[in-house]
Amino acid sequence: MRPLFFSVLKYFTSGKEACRKDVQDALRSEYGNFKAFKDKAMDEALMTACSNGLIDETRYELDDKGNLIIYYKASQESIDTINSYIK
Repeated sequence: MRPLFFSVLKYFTSGKEACRKDVQDALRSEYGNFKAFKDKAMDEALMTACSNGLIDETRYELDDKGNLIIYYKASQESIDTINSYIK
């Protein structure tokens, strides 16, 4: 099993746009019990990946409760970089 953060990055190599909830839904069966899988920690992981230039923020929305939802996507260059480091 890969470390959670590696799997989060590999998720974005599909080239599809996703928010934290999308990533969590996709990885829940393997990582759902991890402490770092909680919303706050996952948001921090995504923001770190964005700060490091591995994914980009693409858009923002508010959910029906007024919470901010941030969407991310990896460029082709980022996908190539992620795939070169994480098999």
